[in-house]
Amino acid sequence: MRTLCSSTLIGEFFVIGFAALVAMKDDDLSTSTVWTVSGIAMFLCLVLCGVVTRPGGIALGWALQVALIASGFVVPTMFFLGAVFAALWWASVHYGRKIDEAKARFAAMAEAETPTPDAA
Repeated sequence: MRTLCSSTLIGEFFVIGFAALVAMKDDDLSTSTVWTVSGIAMFLCLVLCGVVTRPGGIALGWALQVALIASGFVVPTMFFLGAVFAALWWASVHYGRKIDEAKARFAAMAEAETPTPDAA
């Protein structure tokens, strides 16, 4: 799960950066505000890559997805991109868990088949 979720978060990192460049063209927003908010979101993406498997990591990821969709009020394209990344996040979590379960079953089967050395 960690690999899939981290890949999605790294993709979001870049999309947030590009969205910040688009948002800078808005005369109502100051450059410092755009980069502060975007920088925090980008930093959160990187931090989540490391804590996605810890308790609350998935919930923080979902909060980031909601924020990404909400950023569509500033950059309208982000409504679409946010929805795409939310779908990718769901798929990463869902299929990542299935992969982790399959790996655990495979490891248990391999361990059961491994002969133990005789204590002679």
